Amino acid sequence: MADITVRPMTSDDADRVLAIYQAGLDAGNASFETTAPTWTAFDAAKLPDHRLVAVDADDTVLGWVAVSPTSSRAVYAGVVEHSVYVDPAAQGRGVARLLLDALIASTEAAGIWTIQSGIFPENTASLTLHQRAGFRVIGTRERVGRHHGRWRDVVLLERRSPVI
Repeated sequence: MADITVRPMTSDDADRVLAIYQAGLDAGNASFETTAPTWTAFDAAKLPDHRLVAVDADDTVLGWVAVSPTSSRAVYAGVVEHSVYVDPAAQGRGVARLLLDALIASTEAAGIWTIQSGIFPENTASLTLHQRAGFRVIGTRERVGRHHGRWRDVVLLERRSPVI
């Protein structure tokens, strides 16, 4: 992984970020969404200080992580929901863990005490990754939404900062 680094996401990364997002959606176990948003919508929904990309030695984006606020209420300012996506060709190389570790450092430095996520139970690789990164399962929301015509469960996970 010496050839993979993490840096802040910029608008120049938009095409690769959205292509990786769409590839994850196309795989069927990443999100209830089926189409990646426009860059304008993506940009508006994600907190600018906690958007990161993993890149190779040629600065090609291999994956990304970003957070959204869970609520506009001030009491929840330290709680975010994250997404992490890795190009299918780069999966299994530790890219997602590198991104999660960098996100944890970024959010903790900003005083964010909880990162949460909802993951389909069939996405066992993501569940394992998150648990190894310090996330714990809160519970399962059963039949919470329809995806491609069928009801899907979502496992809720969170990581509470031990330093905030």
